[in-house]
Amino acid sequence: MGSRNNTNVPDFILMGLTDSEEIRWLLFLLFLLIYLITMLGNAGMILIIRLDLQLHIPMYFFLSYLSFLDISYSTVITPKTLEILLTSHKYISFTCCFTQMSFFVFFCGTEFFLLSSMAYDRYVAICSPLQYPIVMSRRLCCTLITGCYLMGFFESLIIVLYMNNLHFCKSNVIYHFFCDVIPILALSCTDTHDTEIVIFILGSVSVSVSLITISVSYGSILSTILKINSISGKHKAFSTCASHLLGVTIFYGTTVFTYLKPKQSYSLGKDQVASVFYTIVIPMLNPLIYSLRNKEVKNALIRVMQMREGSRQLK
Repeated sequence: MGSRNNTNVPDFILMGLTDSEEIRWLLFLLFLLIYLITMLGNAGMILIIRLDLQLHIPMYFFLSYLSFLDISYSTVITPKTLEILLTSHKYISFTCCFTQMSFFVFFCGTEFFLLSSMAYDRYVAICSPLQYPIVMSRRLCCTLITGCYLMGFFESLIIVLYMNNLHFCKSNVIYHFFCDVIPILALSCTDTHDTEIVIFILGSVSVSVSLITISVSYGSILSTILKINSISGKHKAFSTCASHLLGVTIFYGTTVFTYLKPKQSYSLGKDQVASVFYTIVIPMLNPLIYSLRNKEVKNALIRVMQMREGSRQLK
């Protein structure tokens, strides 16, 4: 079943996470619950930011796009994973596989640059509060968002073009639960050295640029916070960054662990756990991280609910 003579296989087989029927059902229910929470949480965050005028500031403008990205790349991965767990139908066509991979790389790459844009926004807000409305104008915010999407798009396009030149003439079995770059590379019967170098360079540039931006931004923020005399002022300044720092640490930690290494060091168990975390779990955590620690979001939710209740009474 896993062997082919042709150079371009018509379909792949996703082995999923487990062969045990009991564990598959358990994982199906767990992932379905996580996916529903992800959809509701991120869609709710976008809706609250859109409805509440007090949240129409750059910080929440970026946060709404982060929620959209979480919905997007979770939807690229989770439904197919749920289908495999529920029906044991593990086949995925070559076209669908590469489509899933390209969209995942696109959304994931875009999120790297979006997180660095959010760090820059916090830097301006804390280090230059009087100039914040001028510097973080609507035009600059839209430019940064457009830049994030363009960088993610070109990264995805280049990787997919290189991957598409590979030939798969031996096994069509992907030992993963979605069409990820490294497991597909491992199936190629042609030399993948150039492709691996391109992927490593693109990944390194994305991580380096975004991490340098985040490090410089938070280095300046820390220096500014230390100069604040009052404890309450320090706490208020730090609390505006804590959620973003936590989100960055979790996302960067799992993705860097998975991708910035050669394909020979791919570990079925460890890398699958990391992949589950950043593809399925993190999109659910982000709304919780940015809302539970944020009084403005909580107050906005109360205002939106009161506004809705008031409109009902008027009817």
